[in-house]
Amino acid sequence: MRTSRSARTVALATATAAATAAALIPLSAAAASAATATATAGATATATAAADGSYQGLPNGTKQAKALVIGVDGTRYDKLLTADAPNLKALMAGGLTATSNLYANPLAPTLSGPGWSTIATGAWPDKHQVKDNAFTGARFDLFPDFATRLENADPTTSTLVIGSWNPITANVFNGRADLRIPESENDTKTAADAADYLAHGNPDTTFLHFDEVDEAGHAHGGTSPEYAAAIHSVDALVGQVVQAVKSRPTYGSEDWLILVTTDHGHTDAGGHGGNSANERQTFLIADGTGYTPGSRRYDVKPVDIAPTVLKHQGAPVDPAWKLDGQPIDEITPDAFDALRPNLQARVDESGIPATVKGWTHTPPAGWSIDNSRMPSGGVTEWRGWAFATDEFWTATQLGQSRETNVRARSVFAVADSDEWDDKAHGAGQFDSTLVSPAYPVTGRSRGTLSFATNYKIDGPQTGDLYVVFDNGAPQLVKSYRSDLNTVEQLPVTIPAAATTARFQFRYTGTNSAFWTVDQVTFTTS
Repeated sequence: MRTSRSARTVALATATAAATAAALIPLSAAAASAATATATAGATATATAAADGSYQGLPNGTKQAKALVIGVDGTRYDKLLTADAPNLKALMAGGLTATSNLYANPLAPTLSGPGWSTIATGAWPDKHQVKDNAFTGARFDLFPDFATRLENADPTTSTLVIGSWNPITANVFNGRADLRIPESENDTKTAADAADYLAHGNPDTTFLHFDEVDEAGHAHGGTSPEYAAAIHSVDALVGQVVQAVKSRPTYGSEDWLILVTTDHGHTDAGGHGGNSANERQTFLIADGTGYTPGSRRYDVKPVDIAPTVLKHQGAPVDPAWKLDGQPIDEITPDAFDALRPNLQARVDESGIPATVKGWTHTPPAGWSIDNSRMPSGGVTEWRGWAFATDEFWTATQLGQSRETNVRARSVFAVADSDEWDDKAHGAGQFDSTLVSPAYPVTGRSRGTLSFATNYKIDGPQTGDLYVVFDNGAPQLVKSYRSDLNTVEQLPVTIPAAATTARFQFRYTGTNSAFWTVDQVTFTTS
């Protein structure tokens, strides 16, 4: 979670100053005695439950649906797969595993402050504004953690947060969680306390943070035996916590959702914060009702964790919150994602490993690409609009903002004049148009075009979006002339006699940057 131990010291000093004893008293028990406050600051729970059902400062839960989110800091997915980790792999075998890549600068570096804030809030760093481990400028007032949202929705919810990295409780979940316990990088104690509260108390939602794997990455590197041993060690702690859940007398009548995730990866030599594939690796394991055992997805991201917990706990996501994530069961693969089995290996992009398959010019059914204005030549993969994955496209060249394309999921459409221009081509600029299927609009007067987009400028370029009703002339919907990374919701007026509507995404560029488009939907009323 830190770029160095000195950086960690600064972050912990900041967190320690903020995490006063008063701040760690659960808000719903603000009148608790000083003795209770001391216990909630980290002492292993030994007392019996109170008459009201509370346990060691944690209120008695009220929900049949329970959630446990386990964060294992700095864990590379590729190393998890090869590690001796039977408990984590049992959760994978029993449910869903999803892999994706994080952002990198200029959105935010691959550090724990931005990473855990993204997981806790369901928003990317350009919204929650956590860009480092000092949390300067954080907008948790606009994008609070999911424990706070659960408490806001239902104050009787019992929420528990235990973190081996103190900023988890002092900063990331510094809201309305009933009980927050900082463990000062003591994973053994984190697991012991969590197991005790889960077995003998009654939390509705629990977030745990383990730190040992990240520490091993910093000290020894992501390919070291020590790193693998740390994954094995934390796996045993995960098993201890999961067993505590299953030992509950009421377990059989409860609906448990267990999620395991990480905030970033590590370089082979150790460390993170940069934009390499190993640093950007992230994963999510989801075990619970509705998750197909042994299933795999590529369109689920860290921002989806908070909305998934909220929905499971009976607190539906309000569109006014403007979250980037969605509950996992509401994420629908789009037409572009269906292309994944047919993606190709590199042709001209020699810097991408030959084993990585991640691009095609063949559109899905109903879509088309108009390259009639494209010059001949150029880099084959990017001659006109293409369909690609993040792991393939961002590997073309790091540090050119391709890592900011976080709102796309799985396979997306991309026009990249910068990469296309890296090989000799005919006279003229990049000029290609992506054309949507014909959407039926008979009898409709209004429509909304929605799509995730990342429009990035680094030289002369244009982006224009048109609508064509039936076989009429293209009508401009919107022009893009400045950087934009968002999910668009564009209103479209439909002529009375129209029967179909097609959309055209025309991009031109002269060794400039790119335009990505994904998750295109058109709804009418």
